[in-house]
Formats: sequence, structure tokens, C-alpha cells
Amino acid sequence: MSETPARTRAKARHRRRRKILATGVPLALVAAGALAYGTDTGVFGPGSARAASAAGYTAPAWATAGADGFASVDALGQRGTYGGRDGETVTVRTQAELEKYATAEEPYVIVVAGTIRVAPVGKEIKVRSDKTIVGAGTSGQIVGGGFFLGTGVHNVIIRNLTIRDSYQGVWNDKEHDFDAIQMDGAHHVWIDHNDLRHMADGLIDVRKDSTYVTVSWNRLSDNNKTFGIGWTENVATDITVHHNWFRETEQRNPSTDNAAHAHLYNNYLEDVPGTGITSSYGNYARGRTSMVLENSYFQGVNNPVIKDATASLVQRGNVFSGTSGRNESGGTAFDPARFYAYTPDRAADVPGLVRAGAGPRTSIGVADDQQGGTTPKTATTKAATTLTVAQDGTARYPTVQAAVDAVPAGNTSRVVIAVKPGTYRETVKVPSDKPHVTIQGTGTSRKQTVITYDNAAGTPKPDGSGTYGTSGSATVAVEADDFQARNLTIANDFDEAAHQSLDGHQAVALRTAADKVFLDGVIVTGDQDTLLLDTAAKDRLGRVYMRDSYVVGNVDFIFGRASAVIDRSVITLKKRWNGTSAGYVTAPSTPADRKGFLINRSVVDGDVAAGSFHLGRTWHAGGDAALDPQTTVRDTRLGAAIKSTPWSDMGGFSWKDDRFAEYRNSGPGAGATGPDRPHLTDSQAAGQEIGDWLGGWVPTAS
Repeated sequence: MSETPARTRAKARHRRRRKILATGVPLALVAAGALAYGTDTGVFGPGSARAASAAGYTAPAWATAGADGFASVDALGQRGTYGGRDGETVTVRTQAELEKYATAEEPYVIVVAGTIRVAPVGKEIKVRSDKTIVGAGTSGQIVGGGFFLGTGVHNVIIRNLTIRDSYQGVWNDKEHDFDAIQMDGAHHVWIDHNDLRHMADGLIDVRKDSTYVTVSWNRLSDNNKTFGIGWTENVATDITVHHNWFRETEQRNPSTDNAAHAHLYNNYLEDVPGTGITSSYGNYARGRTSMVLENSYFQGVNNPVIKDATASLVQRGNVFSGTSGRNESGGTAFDPARFYAYTPDRAADVPGLVRAGAGPRTSIGVADDQQGGTTPKTATTKAATTLTVAQDGTARYPTVQAAVDAVPAGNTSRVVIAVKPGTYRETVKVPSDKPHVTIQGTGTSRKQTVITYDNAAGTPKPDGSGTYGTSGSATVAVEADDFQARNLTIANDFDEAAHQSLDGHQAVALRTAADKVFLDGVIVTGDQDTLLLDTAAKDRLGRVYMRDSYVVGNVDFIFGRASAVIDRSVITLKKRWNGTSAGYVTAPSTPADRKGFLINRSVVDGDVAAGSFHLGRTWHAGGDAALDPQTTVRDTRLGAAIKSTPWSDMGGFSWKDDRFAEYRNSGPGAGATGPDRPHLTDSQAAGQEIGDWLGGWVPTAS
């Protein structure tokens, strides 16, 4: 399928091969590569694949994660994209085994452990719905063939694979439709962290009204017609393309035809001088495509951005280095944030980020696989104990607290409390003598499993011994170290309007007073004092890492003295009970020798009035002047609701005497540095990153 502009070249002698980059991914890039924001009802967290096959390989948590971007959007009867995570995990080493499970009706996580050479050359293995196909480290390779997703196929993830070498010796090949991944009428597909190269036709073809697709963190190289989107008269496709490395690819990088919404961001397009491949063009918006192109980096590319007269293409924040020819934009497009949350990296950082993070990962957590297709090593980690909770009597425990009570005091290994979908109206406390507990929703959405209650600070206790107080009002209270929560909602639904006579409207949804707390893909929602991140005592460390989550509230709704990171999450601002807009996102009460709150690569916004919310105020709990509260907000998109002077005094203490700062934020609520809005310098920011907060602790899903 040729297109204009394009070049027809005879490159029969083109036989170059490239080395596979064997690069590990640092913690920050792991988070970047596993973005899973989606919509508010999207699928978050790794899910719970069933037992591994007898072949002895257990898929790592990230291999069963859910998608980000348009693939995370609930539509067409599908709630995000999570592949085969609800099915069995199987290991395949032959084409016959791969085809058996890829074409099965049941969901599967299919681990490709070695090199599979496809026969006949060019065959595209059919994939049915509800499948995850994932390579074991860099040993998972498909050589001489690819995958095909037909009409109606949905909920498919292809990750961590190398797919290569169906090339038939003719550069502009018109005879062989041998793609790495082709989809015709599929939906909810996530293509992530693959190495795709040297095929007879396209590396990726998203055709015939395929939609709700995300293509992320892939290396696409050594190819002519690289990545085509569309080939339909309908304007139907919604697609996200981010953090991909297009290197030495001539055309279709990508070419996007009649796409309803095409969101391209943080991609790196590189044409290396002096090689046998010369770029014809970079990103192309054709037909009636609506495209948003932002924070990408084009290096040495000819005609880096092209649009048809009938297309809309909005550019922002891109970098063009050594490019020449057409660079076009025009028309109006759409706001991707209406569909899903995301935070783009700076364009200047993209080459380094993508070079380091794109393509298959050499280490996948359970076992470090050997190169060259050898058998993966068997995991040696002790399996977790699972306690199942269900309201309908289908499990042993009817409440979450009953399952917590069943965990033995002083337990030394992971206990997973698997909570089936439903609304659990109860309070839950994980006491300090029960570490290593995970509470995990088992539904396909974190909204399906809800733990909620309505105590407030001023609510009288049933025994007449007074009121609960702020910390006692928590729906879920965590006092045990090494706690994890995943794929669920924790809420406090106290009705302020109905209890105006009550003295004390603080109503905590989640309180943590422990170290090494990992909140992964959760919703924490309330009004005032939603999320209390505390420590067991003033002299105790309390580290918290929250990712891919939502926090909802209005007044001081992220507060406490913990050292806490909120990473790649959405902080939603909410109107108060009487419909007014006013509030504070954070209220840190940090000891002087500790880190406070770090909001990193996230979104802060909500349906509230412009200029009505502070990012934070300084809380010297109990009037303690020795405290040194800290909030840093960096690399985050701030909505118009944020005040131009975003920090506030509290209790007679000035915020200027404490530690409040921003760094490289974006959006309508961002502002330039000044006396009332301090920004970190680059050198200061280098000491305020995730690793500085977590102090050697690497949160790992378990």
C-alpha cells in the first residue's frame, strides 16, 4: 500500500541487522513505561493471573498490567485493556504451542520463552480476544512472522517481544503483506515495550476501524512502511502513540488516515545521517484525521510533520533538530485529557528516556532470563497466601475485616486479601502486628470493589466514649508495615450537608501509619481530610508510594507527616458541600529531618472554579515550631483551579519558612517562579526525585 509522499526504492541488497539493545530500566522509567491511568473507571493494577503452567514460569506482575491511553477507555462493552490476566499463565517455546493458546477462546497470559521461527515465512498468527502475549526478558522473539487481530477481537496485549525478519529482499515490497502486528477491526489493543524491525511490509498496521489502541515504548527500526493507521472511509479510530523510538524508518512514522482522535506524544524520531535509509517523512495526518502532536523529538527527519488540507493537526512543545522540509499544523483538534489522564515528559528529555526505556526489558522481576532463547529460570519466591472475601457467601470471609483478623500476628510472608466486586460498608484496620498484607480488588475495574463508611471526626462513638476524632474516622486504617492496596476504591461518604450541626467534619477515607506502604491503582475519595499519610510515631519513618491512582477531595485532603510520593496519578479537586470552590490539596506536617510530600508526573484538576485551590498550606501539628513541612509538585499538569499564589499560611506559621516548591509544571494553573511561587533549580530538583523520598526502598507489586 503506497501513499503520497513516498519514495519507491530498489534496495535488494539491503541486508542490515541491528543489535538488540539489552538495557535495564531504572525505577522512574519503569513507572513511565507502565503508565495505567485510563479513565476514572479504567483497569488499574496487575490483576491476578491464575497459576502458571507446569512449564514452571510465573508471569511477573507487570506482565499482567492494564493499558494506558485510549486502550484504557471504557467503550464497546470493554472496560479498559488488561489482556489475559484473568486466565492461566502458560509458557510457550514452539509455534504450535503459541498458536494453540493465541487462538483459544479462554483468556491466557502467554509467555514466549525463546525464539520461535514462524513457518511459512510471513504467516501472521491469529490472536483471539482476552490474551496477553509477553516475552520472557529479551529471549522472547518471533522471527519471520507476526500476529493478526481480526474483526471484533478485543482486549489484547502484546508486550516485551522482538518481532523481526520477514523481509524478502525488496525494499518497497508490493507482493508480501508480512506485518509484525496487523489488526483489522479490532479494539482495545495495547502494544508495549516491543522491538519491531525488518519486516516485508508494515511493523504495525491499525486498519479497518480498529480503535481504542495504545502503542507505547516500542523500538521500530530498519523498515520502509513502518506504522499505518486507518485505510478506511470511516472516521472511527481512537489511538494513543507515546514514547516510541522510530529509528531508520523511511515512511509511515506513523501515517494516520481518517482517525477520529490520534494522540501522539513523547515519541523520538531519528534519521541517522550517512546510512542506507533516508526518511521520506515523519508524522502524517491524512484524510479527516484529528491529531494532537506534543512533546516529541524529531532528529534529522525529512518532512517531519505533514497534514492534508482536510486534516486537523495541533502541535505543541515539539523539538526539531536538524530536520528539513515540511513541518505543518492547522485546524482545531481535541483535548486528550477529556478521555484519559496523562502527563507528557519534556521534549528535551525524550531522546534519553526513550533510548533507555523503549523495547523489551532484560529483567522482568520474577527471574532474570538468559539471552538467546534459553529456558527461563523458575521463580523461587514463596507463594503468597490468599484469603478471599465475598459478600454473597461464595468465599470464606464475608467482610474485609474478617479476612484481616484471620492473618496471624507476626506473619512473615505476603498475605493477599482478594476482595470480590461489591460495596463493603465497614471500617477496616490492619494492626501493626500484621505486616505484609495486600488488599486487592478482583474486578476488572477499581470501581467495582469499594470499601466505604461515613464516620467523621465529630461522629459520636457508639459506646458513648466521645467522638472518633480525625484519625479515628478513617474507613481503612493501616498500621502495619509493607502494606499494599490495589485495584479498589476506599471512600468516606460522610454527608456534610446533612450533618451541619456536627462539630468536626474531617472524614478520612484512608489512614496510613506505617512504613513501606504501596498504593497501586486505587481510588481514595472523600471531602475534607481524605488521605492521611502518617507515621507510627514522630520518630518513626513512614514511606508511602502511590502510583496510577486517584485522590479526590477539597480541604487538606492529602495530609500528614509521612514521606510520601504520589506518582503518575490524578488529584481531583471537588466542590464543598454547599457548592462553593475553595480548598487546599496538601497539608504536610513534616519533621525537619525528613522528606514530606512529592507529587510527581501527575494531574491536579477538577470541576471547580478557576483560581480557587491552593496546592498546599503549612501544618505545624500541635503548634510544633520544630516541624518543617514540605510539599514539592513537579512535572505535573495543573488545571486552571490552582491559584497563582499556590501556597498558604496556617495556624500562625508562614509557608515561606518551610519547604514548598514547584518544578517544570505545565497547564493553565502553572506559573513562573517568583517570591510567592518558588521553583526548584535543576540542581535542586536532582535531589528531589522518587529515589530521594523512598531511600533505597523499591516498591514491588506482590
